[in-house]
Amino acid sequence: MADNEGLALPKTSPDGKARCHWPGIDPLYLAYHDEEWGVPEHDDRALFEKLILDGFQAGLSWITILRRREGFRAAFDHFNPELIASYDAAKVESLLQDARIIRHRGKIEGAVRSAQAWAALQERQGFSAYLWDFFDGRPIQNHYRTPAEIPAQTELSARIAKDLKKKGFTFCGPTIVYAFCQATGMVNDHLVTCWRHAECAKLSA
Repeated sequence: MADNEGLALPKTSPDGKARCHWPGIDPLYLAYHDEEWGVPEHDDRALFEKLILDGFQAGLSWITILRRREGFRAAFDHFNPELIASYDAAKVESLLQDARIIRHRGKIEGAVRSAQAWAALQERQGFSAYLWDFFDGRPIQNHYRTPAEIPAQTELSARIAKDLKKKGFTFCGPTIVYAFCQATGMVNDHLVTCWRHAECAKLSA
């Protein structure tokens, strides 16, 4: 899972709470785990941001992206898809010089193409509605007890990835899409021993 790379679960968490295996003791990672990961997201722009950041994460650890997230937001106009869709070659070149982000030409140009695909999809039915339709509007509640049980991708994530690519999105393979679904609460993959599993299940209900 792209989002789940990190340190092993410490024997004793800083606050004594049982958590998933991946945030370790890094305060930024712990906050992300406790406040964001697995919370059902329905905002069109926020979903776009997360998908793009997951694309930039490909080949890297999620904590690398998380530490640069504010820099990404500043560089990419707070992930306003309408603005990103209009980026020209000069803007791409300026982003390639921006040390706040991952300076990868393919991923930057891919973000522009994905923003253009988002705009077309948003006009037709809305990005959030499109994504949640794959789940019939309700998150999948998994009940895994060990990290080894959690898949890197599923048949559903492969189907979503295929459809996203067909619509013009980039850097959205099945593994990236599954990590995206975990992070945005379309799938609850907190371990059942983690205190957030029950909390996210309540939010889903």
